[in-house]
Amino acid sequence: MPQQSRYQDKDFEALMNKVILTLEQEGADRDLSLMVLGNVVTHIMNTQIPASNRKQFAAQFTDILKKSINE
Repeated sequence: MPQQSRYQDKDFEALMNKVILTLEQEGADRDLSLMVLGNVVTHIMNTQIPASNRKQFAAQFTDILKKSINE
């Protein structure tokens, strides 16, 4: 998702590539990959974002995701 980040590009790319490689090594198809990634996002939101901010965060996350696939 193209967005200004406080993380180094190399750190982001390295972690993203590990996630992609794991999904590929496991033979996860599109649906399974998206289910897993969606559950990871949900887990992060439920464990790292206060309940009072989750809906707003989810809406912002969704907007960013939509923008990233329409470009």
